[in-house]
Amino acid sequence: MNGTIPKSPMKLLVVEDSRTQAEYLRHILENEGYRVVLAANGLEALEQIRIDRPALILTDIIMPEMDGYELCRTIRSDPALASIPVILVTQLFDPVDVIKGLEAGADNFIIKPFESQHVNSRIQAVIQMLSRPEPDTRTGTGIEVSFANSNHTITAGRLQILTILLSTYELAVKKNTELLDTQERLNAVNDELQVTVEKLKLANSDLFKENIERRKVEGALEKANKKLQLMASITRHDLLNQLTALHEFIELALLTKTSDPEKAWNHVVTADRIVNQTVNTVQFTGDYQNVGIKSAVWKNVHALINSTLKHTSPGKIKVENAVPVEIELYADPLIEKVFSNIIDNAVRYGGESINTIRFSYEEKNDSCIIICKDDGAGVPADEKEKIFSYGFGKN
Repeated sequence: MNGTIPKSPMKLLVVEDSRTQAEYLRHILENEGYRVVLAANGLEALEQIRIDRPALILTDIIMPEMDGYELCRTIRSDPALASIPVILVTQLFDPVDVIKGLEAGADNFIIKPFESQHVNSRIQAVIQMLSRPEPDTRTGTGIEVSFANSNHTITAGRLQILTILLSTYELAVKKNTELLDTQERLNAVNDELQVTVEKLKLANSDLFKENIERRKVEGALEKANKKLQLMASITRHDLLNQLTALHEFIELALLTKTSDPEKAWNHVVTADRIVNQTVNTVQFTGDYQNVGIKSAVWKNVHALINSTLKHTSPGKIKVENAVPVEIELYADPLIEKVFSNIIDNAVRYGGESINTIRFSYEEKNDSCIIICKDDGAGVPADEKEKIFSYGFGKN
């Protein structure tokens, strides 16, 4: 408890129409050692004052029946009550409020929301002012003051006016400091939010990129799966046809081995060729799985064709390589298989009339074209549109 409070509790009258605010203020004051009486408005306060005079009054401004300004003026106009100090408790904080308070004869202000330390300091300031009376106390004439297009008559003494102005200035400085602190905290929070927003943008960007990459991978996997399914289907179809043919030629060889050994041997040779085709089919499946594993490289097309011929058996068929030696192709290292299959296809299905397979090169519409042409039977006109359809062709 503050040492300036006398041993016998000082009685304070709190005038407040809000029960919650009144009880909160009573709690603060009783903790400081004061005896507190409550009144709900100005009229009720006047009754309390006449029953048991308080040492000091703390009154709200905006109240029903009689507001704080009117209560203060009534007290000052009554010689028996005029000496009771009055502190106005308000949420308002405008220069006009201060002028009206001085005009009504208030001794000080407490601004809501308030802290216990601030409330007690205002009470102590008023008590100390009463303990040293000033020479120019309140007068009946007062001072005429013009403010905000209104005239006001202030009867308070210089010390009282100075005390209110200093306490008001102190409060203004405190509020300004609090505002600056709040602004700094808001700026810090805003900076943190900006950093968080940038992090979120970066995270969203990374997530967007990851989603794009994921979709690309999913698309690539779907395409690869479709290709593998197609390859498995084609391989299964080819193997079944080749094994069926192999079985038939073996049966023919067995049936004719006694009656016509030469014909039986021809069937065995044909069966052997089918076995080689079957092996090539299986090998091609393995080669197909390796497509795309190695990075594309530049290949000299002329040298590539010559290298392919070393691993193929065109027999008596002549292969001409008319591709210029300077032409290069950027492709998968397995591109040699393409040329090998082209030559093999021409040899197998060119018919008895095929004598020459010719590779050449031409440029057309800004495109480079490698051409493979043979003088064999060729593809009938009515079948050309079907040759790239799945399941169509010769085995």
